[in-house]
Amino acid sequence: MNPLFQLVRFGYQQALSCLFPVVIFASLALTQVIPLPFFHRYDWLLFICLLMQWWMVKSGRESSDELKVISLFHIIGLALELFKVHMGSWSYPEEGFFKILGVPLYSGFMYASVASYLCQAWRRLQVQLVKWPSNWLVVPLAAAIYFNFFTHHYWIDIRWWLSILVIVVFCKSWVTYKIGDSFYRMPIALSFILIGFFIWVAENIATYLGAWQYPNQTDAWSLVHLGKVSSWLLLVIVSFLIVATLKQVKDERVG
Repeated sequence: MNPLFQLVRFGYQQALSCLFPVVIFASLALTQVIPLPFFHRYDWLLFICLLMQWWMVKSGRESSDELKVISLFHIIGLALELFKVHMGSWSYPEEGFFKILGVPLYSGFMYASVASYLCQAWRRLQVQLVKWPSNWLVVPLAAAIYFNFFTHHYWIDIRWWLSILVIVVFCKSWVTYKIGDSFYRMPIALSFILIGFFIWVAENIATYLGAWQYPNQTDAWSLVHLGKVSSWLLLVIVSFLIVATLKQVKDERVG
């Protein structure tokens, strides 16, 4: 099989899996250029995300089980946003009717779109986990990574220790995926890094389009610090671990 052809097919499946994030980016660009009537920009972004979520389920592109996972990520993401905005890590400077403590409700969909991508790619590429660690290791690790986003404001930041722990726990773990009739595999740790990097790229686009604003972007937009890749890397790990654990629980029940 021609490697270039397989790469194109892989990219196509990835693009289809990114449908929800693409709509969010397109909406950010559209609402920045074209002012919409009656509601604030953040409110329109919420309406668009709600409509998109409804269409994804109605059209069968997302199942009811996937919707549950995505809704969980919406709650997890919104909780993190409320805390981070309160701590001054970033802000949403524009007005909006649907804001809670300075956080527009559409922001939860940006986290939910990551879960949507994972669920879509998982199904389209027929992802399988090889030598997946015990949930007794995975669940506490995911919880520790998530809570470190909160606790490092009051205690030491242990993200690098957690990153090392991830490498240790998943050093023998692989993910297999299918493109056409061919199967491929990749170390899970490498997949975390790649997804985290591309989310950092997406974050630069999002902040340029005014999705949110870091303190150093108040006067003029500037590139998001490369160190943020580590934050997104850890968040991707949490997302992946939750999706993988829930899918394993479902498979065990079906089995």
